[in-house]
Amino acid sequence: MTELSKKDALVQYAAQIGDNGLIIGHRMSEWCFRAPALEMEIALMNCALDLIGQARELYTYAAVTQDEGKSEDDFAYLRDEQDFRNLLLTEVPNGDWGDTIVRLFLMSAYNKLFYTALANSKDAQLAAIGAKSIKEVIYHQRFSSEWLIRLGDGTPESHDRVQKSLDTLWAYTGELFTMTDAETLLLADGIAVDVTALKADWDQVVSDVLTQATLTVPADLWPQLGSKAEGRHTEHFGFIITDMQFMQRRYPGCEW
Repeated sequence: MTELSKKDALVQYAAQIGDNGLIIGHRMSEWCFRAPALEMEIALMNCALDLIGQARELYTYAAVTQDEGKSEDDFAYLRDEQDFRNLLLTEVPNGDWGDTIVRLFLMSAYNKLFYTALANSKDAQLAAIGAKSIKEVIYHQRFSSEWLIRLGDGTPESHDRVQKSLDTLWAYTGELFTMTDAETLLLADGIAVDVTALKADWDQVVSDVLTQATLTVPADLWPQLGSKAEGRHTEHFGFIITDMQFMQRRYPGCEW
């Protein structure tokens, strides 16, 4: 295990959770003016704002803990690609409506369990962020599961296409339940969530919804890993941060 101080581990942990919210929130924001209908667009933008809001709180806490004069903006706009430790699932392209719904459902089912556990953290700030986030991710899960059922149990075409989305994205779900050195270190003090313990409940939640959607749970194949533990991303990630960081890189110190 890499030698880490508890302070460094806490900074990494808060930023890592924040990275998940920022990247999937940014991905979902790309649907603005492009969703199939206004109602869907508003719902997705609300989800994106929730996730980015969670990221802001976590980045702010990471900056305060690090105590190097940085802010949430430094974590979002001034880190390089390999410094981000978001789950690979959050960065895959939006694809079509079915791809986006499947990704949001898989992440929301995980986030509900994760933030419920985080609300019991012995770190008061993380516990508060967890408790606040639960209400938001419950809505994300309900919205995405209702759409998944509608698509899966809809027309033959919608069923086949959303099953294909599920089969494609399933390989990225294994990373949800892996532990980093920082997580393992903080878990011993009751601060971090043991994500390996979430898998059984996640499997049950996902299976129940997929059954209603008349979809088949894909087989567990070799999982796609690398970002959470080592900062190794898909080929899509560089384009995300290039878009997201352009203004701050081009005009350092700019403010709205």
